[in-house]
Amino acid sequence: MNTQFKKGVLELCVLVMAGQKDYYGYELVNMISDNIQISEGTIYPLLRRLTQEGYFSTYLKESNEGPPRKYYRLTEQGKAYRDELVSEWVSFSNGVNRIMESFFKGEDRS
Repeated sequence: MNTQFKKGVLELCVLVMAGQKDYYGYELVNMISDNIQISEGTIYPLLRRLTQEGYFSTYLKESNEGPPRKYYRLTEQGKAYRDELVSEWVSFSNGVNRIMESFFKGEDRS
């Protein structure tokens, strides 16, 4: 899959998932990997950037399985940004789906 396309979709996925509950990085990697092929190193720079831009706040939480984990919490600014991206995605994907449907119906294959 095109790397730039995947990066944009990953940002949307991370923001949508984080709107449901707080996650630590590795947990996000595993959940996204169940649906989209990604490498672990893809998510951490994205989380760092989104945090620097004010879309996430972070906190440490003790773990029974090792050192404390850094959790990511969506901020109010992050929620607004997520909602904007979701709206754009719905509009974009609906347009792509209409184009695909016309292609598969054989309306114009020139």
